[in-house]
Amino acid sequence: MTIRSIVLCLAFPVITVFTVHAQDIHFGVKAGGDLDKLSGRSFTGQFKWGYSAGGFAEIGFGKWGFQPELAWSQTNLQTASDFNVVFPQYGGLNSANVQLNYLTIPLLVTYRPLNVLSVMAGPQFGYLINREGTMTEYTNNEIKKGDISVVGGFQLNLSKFRVGARYFVGLNQLNNLSSSLDSWKNQGLQIYLGYRIR
Repeated sequence: MTIRSIVLCLAFPVITVFTVHAQDIHFGVKAGGDLDKLSGRSFTGQFKWGYSAGGFAEIGFGKWGFQPELAWSQTNLQTASDFNVVFPQYGGLNSANVQLNYLTIPLLVTYRPLNVLSVMAGPQFGYLINREGTMTEYTNNEIKKGDISVVGGFQLNLSKFRVGARYFVGLNQLNNLSSSLDSWKNQGLQIYLGYRIR
């Protein structure tokens, strides 16, 4: 059983308990910008802007709550100027621009020390839907499909509007070529604006 399967099996009963004991349940939409990068010498090391959009639920009971989300997220990256030296066997392309489009599912526990402020943390699961651009000549399967991250941040609750910022750090290896040559992990900052529909 994979780590992702274990986490999802553990998350399901937690979500069920939160929902059953919830005092308030609300839904909304959100959109924003992501400043992401893949770590490792294979890439430039620069954070690049992407976009994200999706929906969220707020399940609250007192000061504590649970905020599951479903969103599309874009990550832009550029290979290093010596990428062909790291992966010559795959025909590595230097300074290649690649766009990765993920379906992400953050499962965040929230705490409200004040009604206007939420502090949140939890896991985020990502699945690579598609991509634009290539990093190598001989394969288009350089990056693993699944991504697991840890997320932490805060959110301002302004009536029905939500303004938030989070930082996430990837836990699993995304290099599908040869992880012994270089370790790739996702990380970045998410800034967003949301609106609670009901």
